[in-house]
Amino acid sequence: MKRVNNMVDGPRGLVVEVRNGDVNWAIRKFKKKVQDSGILQELKEREFYEKPSVRRKKAKAAARARWQKKLARDEDFLPNPYSNKKRK
Repeated sequence: MKRVNNMVDGPRGLVVEVRNGDVNWAIRKFKKKVQDSGILQELKEREFYEKPSVRRKKAKAAARARWQKKLARDEDFLPNPYSNKKRK
């Protein structure tokens, strides 16, 4: 036998309890939970169909950007032997 009312088992999805009427606190916590769960990111990704070739191209571009960021971050810590500038 299938249950008609889904709330019998308890609430589904993200839940934030409002305490002492502090709705602003509950909204902040809810937004944080939504951000951490990645629901909005997945919604944006699924909004339009993306061909597999475009998906691969975006993934490669993101990897390239991460690599460039890592190199830039590492460059700050390692002195460049060809640089004439003195480090502070």
